Amino acid sequence: MSRNGCHDAARQGDNDRVAEPDAPQPRHARLTLTQRGVRVAIALGAAALAVGVAATITVGSAARPTADAPAGSSEPPTAAIPVATALPAPSQTAHVPASCDDPGVAAALAGGSDAEVIAAFGGVQAFRTAVVTGAPCVSLADPARVWVVVDKQRPLAPIDFAPGGLVAPEGVQRVEDVLLRPDAAAALAELVAAAASDGAGTIGLNSAYRSYASQQSTYRGYVRQLGREAADRQSARPGYSEHQTGLAADVTACDPACVALEAFGGTAQAQWVATNGWRFGYIVRYDEGRTAVTGYDAEPWHLRYLGTELAAAYHDGDFHTLEEFFGLPAAPDYAE
Repeated sequence: MSRNGCHDAARQGDNDRVAEPDAPQPRHARLTLTQRGVRVAIALGAAALAVGVAATITVGSAARPTADAPAGSSEPPTAAIPVATALPAPSQTAHVPASCDDPGVAAALAGGSDAEVIAAFGGVQAFRTAVVTGAPCVSLADPARVWVVVDKQRPLAPIDFAPGGLVAPEGVQRVEDVLLRPDAAAALAELVAAAASDGAGTIGLNSAYRSYASQQSTYRGYVRQLGREAADRQSARPGYSEHQTGLAADVTACDPACVALEAFGGTAQAQWVATNGWRFGYIVRYDEGRTAVTGYDAEPWHLRYLGTELAAAYHDGDFHTLEEFFGLPAAPDYAE
């Protein structure tokens, strides 16, 4: 049998320098009182000049923040503007990730693709940080978005959600339930082709999109066979299954015939997918040793499409569950 509700099947330029202390005067060069006064006045004037220079920003040369050209330079001094009208200091102009109040973010969320939303935030790491810190404009419950999270605490909304425009991945051996979102289908086709090219063998598609009604039937079958508690570790309840999003694919090894899902974990295909799937936007959703977080037994065959940017961040950050990746609580059990 397959798990998580899978069908049974074969499965600073220089600033003005501070004047060096005067060299000791020869004993015969005593200063008169008037001379001393002049020296004091000059020193005070230099200090005032230094303060004034520090309070201006040079226009036209980022390498020279004072209004004077460097000693020995043939370049004329550049003009300076008051601090009040200057641009912010470099530390203030460094790139700051966008927030929900940013017009670009709002526009991308209103009519942009998933990749455009991520770009509007300033990239995938900025996007993930926004999500983890609670950005209210990004919903992890939106089933139309690739970042949707479905688990035992987060059902689909609506509960009977059905994606549109599903297609079958080209050039992939299929068993049943073979439809996916177009982006997920194209990525799976690339993944399968790359695995074969790398000598990992043939990867087939055992199960992909399943409707709410189909998941009802599948889940009831597991309950009858295993009892409710055991069924909940292997099959999602209807409305709580990733398969219903069109972003999940149960894959199997097919050399030449497709093996049962339970046998996938020990194959070259499974090892290749675990190591390389992220390059094509896929992660292994239910990893070994994460049942306390996901509520499901390990499923090396259950791949979840995130898109290449999110999947790369997931892989590079050494994450093993979407709950951890997006800063969500563990979901080992249903809310009831």
